[in-house]
Amino acid sequence: MSVQKVLLLICFFSVQMGVAQNEALFNRATEHYNNGEYTKAIENYEEILENGEHSAELYFNLGNCHYKLNAIGPSIFYYEKALLLKPNDAEILNNLGYAQNMRLDAVEEMPKTDIAQLYHSLVNVFSFDQWSYLAISLIILFVLAYLAYFFLRFASQKRIAFIVSIFALGLGALSILIAYLQYQDFENDNPAIIFSKEVKVTSEPNTNSEAVFTLHEGTKVNVLDELNDWKKIKIADGQTGWLPKDNLKLLKEF
Repeated sequence: MSVQKVLLLICFFSVQMGVAQNEALFNRATEHYNNGEYTKAIENYEEILENGEHSAELYFNLGNCHYKLNAIGPSIFYYEKALLLKPNDAEILNNLGYAQNMRLDAVEEMPKTDIAQLYHSLVNVFSFDQWSYLAISLIILFVLAYLAYFFLRFASQKRIAFIVSIFALGLGALSILIAYLQYQDFENDNPAIIFSKEVKVTSEPNTNSEAVFTLHEGTKVNVLDELNDWKKIKIADGQTGWLPKDNLKLLKEF
């Protein structure tokens, strides 16, 4: 047997052992959760994360464990991470809503215009990956319908094939555009969750500047900039300020 085959077999068995280990840890964590041993369940779930596995189900379960322990920041943090991997999931949104009700901060979002609301509703029907897959499917449909237009014999069939190809091409182009716009939104968005019980947000990145407002554990912010050990953040109502970076955790770090 060649060296390459031996290495492939070693890699294959290593992956299989890793999968089996993570599965055993997940089952053990679920058992701890069902027995009310939430701290032990968290330890098992975190060990899976350390092994390099990330999934919406894993983060969702971590959120549930922290919620049971009344840990507001971590529970919201893990629900939000689960939502990044599985957008619009009803169960995650439901539990996230319960966790958000435990926050002290009630930040009202800036009102959106009707056009902005319509845009947001349309773009977020799918993730940008799903929009991309839809675009590929529609382009394939366009090619097949266009080929059918040339090979079909009857005028009525040719007409249907031509109309289908035009619609598929138009919807495919629209799907590509939406996927691009959503990806741009995703790249420009850098959300984080406040983990400190209370933190003063200042006008400048230093301890001598004036505090402009105060945030509490579990509040979601968007990170705009970073300077040394400080991060500039923006909250849903449009207010901005600086706070020490140790007071928050970024959601997109996997």
